[in-house]
Amino acid sequence: MNSDSASENGRDSTRSGGISGSSASAAHQTASGLGAHPAPHIGAKQKESPSVSLLASKAADLPRDGPARLASTSLRARLNAARTPVGSAAGDSAVSDQSRSGNLSKLASAPILPTGASSVPRAGSPSRKLFGAGEPEPPIPERLDGANQLTTRPKRKTPRSPRAALEPDHVPLPTRSFRPSRRTRNPMVIVGNAIFTLLLIALLIGGGAIVLAKGRFEAAGPLQEDKVVLIPPRSGILDIADLLTREGVISEHRLIFVAGVFALGARSDLKAGEYVFAKGASVRDVLETIVQGRAVQHQLTIPEGLTSEQIVARVLEDEILSGNVKEVPREGSLLPDTYHFHRGFTREQMIQRMRQAQDRLVREVWERRNPDLPLKSPDQLIILASIIEKETGKAEERTRISAVFVNRLKQKMKLQSDPTIIYGLVFGKGSLGRPLSRADIAQPTAYNTYVIDGLPPGPIANPGRASVEAAASPARTKELYFVADGTGGHAFAETYEQHQKNVARLRVIEHEQKIEAAPSDAQGPAATRGSATGTAGTTSTPRSKRSASGRAAGTAQ
Repeated sequence: MNSDSASENGRDSTRSGGISGSSASAAHQTASGLGAHPAPHIGAKQKESPSVSLLASKAADLPRDGPARLASTSLRARLNAARTPVGSAAGDSAVSDQSRSGNLSKLASAPILPTGASSVPRAGSPSRKLFGAGEPEPPIPERLDGANQLTTRPKRKTPRSPRAALEPDHVPLPTRSFRPSRRTRNPMVIVGNAIFTLLLIALLIGGGAIVLAKGRFEAAGPLQEDKVVLIPPRSGILDIADLLTREGVISEHRLIFVAGVFALGARSDLKAGEYVFAKGASVRDVLETIVQGRAVQHQLTIPEGLTSEQIVARVLEDEILSGNVKEVPREGSLLPDTYHFHRGFTREQMIQRMRQAQDRLVREVWERRNPDLPLKSPDQLIILASIIEKETGKAEERTRISAVFVNRLKQKMKLQSDPTIIYGLVFGKGSLGRPLSRADIAQPTAYNTYVIDGLPPGPIANPGRASVEAAASPARTKELYFVADGTGGHAFAETYEQHQKNVARLRVIEHEQKIEAAPSDAQGPAATRGSATGTAGTTSTPRSKRSASGRAAGTAQ
């Protein structure tokens, strides 16, 4: 057997072109190691067959590197497979020996490719059966030591029950203890994580507090009915909150009110004043009322035709206004109207407000006046408007009365207006308290238009808007006379004859009024009243008057 192996090795050496002595020696040592290694077998120890020895000698002659390494490895793997016992019984051992002996004979007779040779058979060479074509390859042997000895460790699977096969494999836990990385142990990272955690907690707490405060901010308040509360000037946020709590307007803590002020950005929008808070008003409703300045509106009405002294007296009588009036304004400089104000508004502020309103009105009306007016300034416009205001209380007559005076000014006639006589006698007091007499008419004063020519030196009252408009835009008529008609209005005439008829008609009305008068009247026969002179309430006895030229002037009252 050894000679056959030697001759076979010689042929293989000749076919492969020769192998170095050292490589052959190493291969023989490996093959010897493989041959000397006993094959495991169940039962008794077996003796290695000659075919196995031949296969081992062929494996020893192959090189371990280069292109032929794959063929060498495959051959050694098949050698190990041949040595592996199969079966567990005695009968199986016999069958396995026979099968293994036959396989070894086939392997021994198979040629081994030289180094660098291709696995494809060449033309003319005897056909060789390549082991492993369509067959499973045996396991690759493991290298044990530096001596390049090969050994195979057969993998035998321990039988497992079906229940054990279904259980998952248990992976052993790593014995090495966990150690955090250097980045996670960095102090900056630790501090950053702590800050982030604190911020997150603060956000959660703050969000919950905001939701709770918003609910209390918009909840219904404790008021059972509307209530008026006066917030003094220069009151701070906490002062207002304490005041509202004392008055029972809000029942929440004052911090809810303060938080609402800052949330709405209304720190500088809180206004002092007198406010009416509705029943059940929430803190939000209360705050919006104060911020929007919806304070209680008070009003002061000044009638048309009052003198400046009378207007100041009415302002001083108002209990809501505060302070005093420095001086009585110039006559005709105040605009009679209805003025709204809040509690805390001063009397001097009210006077200034009336003066500013009158100035604006005069500027506007003077710019759109009729171009043919015999007036030279806005002051003359106010003088004429004050006479118109005192002559009649009917709005529809203002433009006709204005036309009578404008026509008389154009014709250089005296105005002969009774209210100018009264103002010249009592000035700012406004009312004479008795009917005019002939002595009053004849008494010369700077305002008596029965004596002076043209307009008086100043207004005799504070005219309203309608009278100022009528003075700037009189009616287009030729009327020069008017007299009371006994019904509160006037009868107008262009000529003196027509005017005399109107006067005669008035006398009949006066006679009827005397008959109807009660004889027990302490004042004797009732005086026939003319038209109301504005809102100041002064009256006069209508009569026909004669001018200095001997003609009837015709203005009654």
